[in-house]
Amino acid sequence: MDKTIELVNAIKDIQAMPSVIVRVLNVMKKPTVSMKELGDIVMYDQSLTIKILALVNSAYYGFSQQISSISIALSLLGMVKVKNIIVAVAMKPMMSNAGDKELWKHSIRVAAGCEYLAKLTKIMDSDEAFIAGFIHDVGKIVLHMTDPKLYNKVIDATNDGADILDVERKYFDSDHVKTGSLLAKRWQLPILLANIISYHHNPSLSSIPVPCNLVCAVDKLMQENFNPNLLDKDFMKTLGIDLDDIEDLRQAIRQKADLLISELT
Repeated sequence: MDKTIELVNAIKDIQAMPSVIVRVLNVMKKPTVSMKELGDIVMYDQSLTIKILALVNSAYYGFSQQISSISIALSLLGMVKVKNIIVAVAMKPMMSNAGDKELWKHSIRVAAGCEYLAKLTKIMDSDEAFIAGFIHDVGKIVLHMTDPKLYNKVIDATNDGADILDVERKYFDSDHVKTGSLLAKRWQLPILLANIISYHHNPSLSSIPVPCNLVCAVDKLMQENFNPNLLDKDFMKTLGIDLDDIEDLRQAIRQKADLLISELT
């Protein structure tokens, strides 16, 4: 019998999304949003202010002038990028506790890769692609916090080539797609993000397969034990990506992602 609800209910620390993310998402839902509203959330959080200033001055964005004003930084980045940074920073403690930082780092790499490919191919909005990539594995938080030692067995088996969903079901009678989907409902995440979480392993089942396919592809690219044979060759072809150049693409994404990780760490 599926234990998803039982697993999620047992982890009290993740019953609620971090409050700063809730505030940001609520602001972004409004038909008209002012930069001041978003700025007010950031300016009263010292950690966020420091991270955003560091990031806007980093090589990741490559602005020519040095930025010392948070209001100018927000204006240069734009509201959606600021929202993405806030989500990435606010989710870091939760993800790090549930994966010794590796889950958060992988999520950042997939986010940066989705953003990079979306810009390159124009397949979807690059800012939406970033947050879609970042949030895809949130269900792993539940499984890891339930039993860290047992989840390390999942990681070991996956590194040896086993299918992660099969191994998760073997040990937990659920998987990170199911636990993530339940979290998405409880957190009332937007339809795009809920779909990414639910279908990033099976994009064809989604009502919005393009972003799910993108996240699925980048997720595979960013695995430590990357296997090019697991990529959807037809989808990569639609992106105009030559599989002969796939290792160069992979390294380009990792370099870009590591810049972001260094600024947010």
